[in-house]
Amino acid sequence: MDNINEIIAAVEEPPQSFEEYLICYAGHVGDLVNSYIPTGTHPDMDRYLYNPLIAYSQNGGKRHRPLICFAACRAVGGDMTLATSAAAAIEHFHSAALIHDDIADEAELRRGEPCLHLTQGMGLAINMGDLALSLVNGTVINDPALDDHTKVRVVNELIDMTRRTIEGQALDIGWARDGRYDILPEDYLIMATHKTAHYSGAVPLAIGAIIGGGSETEVEALRNYGLDTGLAFQIQDDLLNLVGSEESTKKDFRNDITEGKRTLMVVHALQHSEASERLIEILSTKEKDPAVLAEAVDLMEASGSIEYARTYAENLTSIAKNRLIDMVQPSASRDLLISMADWFVNRLK
Repeated sequence: MDNINEIIAAVEEPPQSFEEYLICYAGHVGDLVNSYIPTGTHPDMDRYLYNPLIAYSQNGGKRHRPLICFAACRAVGGDMTLATSAAAAIEHFHSAALIHDDIADEAELRRGEPCLHLTQGMGLAINMGDLALSLVNGTVINDPALDDHTKVRVVNELIDMTRRTIEGQALDIGWARDGRYDILPEDYLIMATHKTAHYSGAVPLAIGAIIGGGSETEVEALRNYGLDTGLAFQIQDDLLNLVGSEESTKKDFRNDITEGKRTLMVVHALQHSEASERLIEILSTKEKDPAVLAEAVDLMEASGSIEYARTYAENLTSIAKNRLIDMVQPSASRDLLISMADWFVNRLK
């Protein structure tokens, strides 16, 4: 099978929920994405660059970004095969962002495996992230199935997505570097929207709708839906890092505390906890002792910050679902996208 329509047609019972959708198609879509990673013109290029990046991408998680791009394309009546290069481009950007993010955070685990900079070395890992970034726009530009007008629109979306994500990352890293504890919930929401919501929700949905020939109303409705649900996705990701489990997160458990991340729970607790000075002390010392990390979580629990963040994410998705129902015509793909919102805030709850 070499295209998304064939993959979907081969499934006897269509998935009824977003989680089933991911389970059913993630592996096949991962193969499609990886088919856009080239090979080198020298054996050592494969050894030091292409093969490790392919192996990294093969351990690619649930592939929700390309899959929602396809779903948005289908939701507006488009041909999903036309969205394949763009879906792959977004996933390559995701790989690049994770590789560079793990280096910046000095992380140790990603998806249950040692981070790329630990297995391949810092220099090669940075280079592989750069390669993944280089594949983003080129993958779309070199797609013979897309007309030039569509290519320009899609590449503009990808350029804007890249800039916004980097802006959000700058806030996230900069606040930690400078020991900033004056961050408000509103600041966090701006950071998380830029860092995550655009590339994990808004842009995959908007691009899918653009390629599918959707109206401007449909494109913007799906984009806004992706912004809200993508923000909820990041909040839930932050929650899982604190109150999930090491096994469920498949990455460094509670390392957001070690790294001093200004998550929604942290910035809320700094405003409402009677022990905010103790929380600042823990966040400032790159603490790794599980007992001390648990103490920080207890402080956030006691101040109502864990529940505040969970409720905020759930309210975001509830409003977003109702708005999408009003703006996009009923279809099985629209129903999948509505189910996505629930999965974003309930996964491994």
